[in-house]
Amino acid sequence: MTAQKKLKMGMVGGGPGAFIGAIHRNAALMDGLIELAAGAFSSNPEKSRQAGEELMLDPSRVYSSYTEMIEKELALPESERIDIISIVTPNNVHFDPTKKALENGFHVVLDKPMTLTYEEAKELYKIIQKSDKLFCLTHTYTGYPMVKQMKQMIANGAIGEIRKVYVEYPQGWLYKLLEHENNKQAEWRTDPARNGKAGCFGDIGTHAFNLAEYVTGIKVAKICADLDIKVKGRPIDDDGAVLMRFENNASGILTASQIDAGCENNLKIRVYGEKGGLEWEQEDNNSLIAKWPGKPAEIYRAGTGYLGSLANENTRTPAGHPEGYIEAFANIYRNFARCIYAQRKGEEPKAEWRDFPGAEDGIRGMAFIEHVLASSASDQKWTPFVVEY
Repeated sequence: MTAQKKLKMGMVGGGPGAFIGAIHRNAALMDGLIELAAGAFSSNPEKSRQAGEELMLDPSRVYSSYTEMIEKELALPESERIDIISIVTPNNVHFDPTKKALENGFHVVLDKPMTLTYEEAKELYKIIQKSDKLFCLTHTYTGYPMVKQMKQMIANGAIGEIRKVYVEYPQGWLYKLLEHENNKQAEWRTDPARNGKAGCFGDIGTHAFNLAEYVTGIKVAKICADLDIKVKGRPIDDDGAVLMRFENNASGILTASQIDAGCENNLKIRVYGEKGGLEWEQEDNNSLIAKWPGKPAEIYRAGTGYLGSLANENTRTPAGHPEGYIEAFANIYRNFARCIYAQRKGEEPKAEWRDFPGAEDGIRGMAFIEHVLASSASDQKWTPFVVEY
C-alpha cells in the first residue's frame, strides 16, 4: 500500500535495562511504515536522555516524562508531531499514559496486560470506545502466521465443533528468588505494586487465556482455578492451573508456571473438535499439526501455498526460513499501521489487517486475572466468568 509519509511514533518506557522496548522498536520499524521520532524512555530524565542518544534521536524530542512528551508534541505542527504512542512500561504505568494519549488525539500501542487493576481496565475500556483513535494491545502470540492459520481453520469448520482446549505456558526463569539478585525484570514482575495482584497469571497466564479465546473464537464462560506460590518469600503466584468451560460447553485446561526449572518459553495450544485436532507450540512456531481419526497426521508449514489468507497476510519469508517472536510483534504493528492509514483515507481496511488485539482482549484479560484470583481463594468449584464494562 502507498502512503504520503511514515507514521511517527513516540515511546513511553523501554530505556536502559528494559528488554521489551527494543523488541517493540524493532517490530514497529520492520516494515518501513513507522519511524521512531520521540520518547520518554524512563522516569529518570538522565536515563531517558541516554536512551535517546543511543537511538540517535533529536535531543529536543527526548522527554523526561510522558506528560511532557504529550504536551510538547501537541505544540508541534501536525505534520511533525508523533501519530502513535507506544507504551512499554511496567503495568502500574499503563493506565494514565494510555488515557492521556487517547484523550489528546494519539493512537496507542500498549504492552499487555491492559492495566494494573480490573477497575482501571473498565475505565480505560470506556475511554477507548469514545475515542476516534485506534488502540492495540500487544498479545504477541496472535501475530504468528501458524496461529492465524489455526484460527482460520477452526473458523472454517475444519475440525468441527470444539470440544476440548489445552493451553500451557511453562517458564522456568523464576525458579529461585531472582528478584533478590538485582534482576530488574524479576523485581517488578514479582512486585504487586507494579505488576498487579497476580504474578505468573498476570504475566503469562493472560497470554495463554488470550490465545485460547483467539484461536477458538469462543469465549470462556466459567473457571475453576488453583494458584500457588512455590518459591518461599515471593508475594504473588508463580504457578497455577485453571479449568475452563467455554460458552459452547467445550472443556479447557490452562496451566502456567514460571518455576518449571529448565523451561524456556514454549507456549503450546491444542484444540480438539468433533472431526479432528490442531496443535501449535512456540518453539516450533512455523509448524501446525492437524490430527484426524483413522488417517495420518498432517503438518502445515508457514510460507507454503496451501495456507489461508490470515497466515499468508502475516508471513514474511519463503517456506523453510524461520520466522519468530519479533516478526509476530511486527505483524501486529503492521496491521495496526495499515488500519491507521485506511482510517485517514476514509477506507475500510482489509479484514486481515483488522486482526490485531484491542480493547476487548484487554478487558477480558483483566477480568480473567480477577476471576482466577477469586476462584483460587474460594472453595466453590465454578466461578462464573462475567465481564463488566
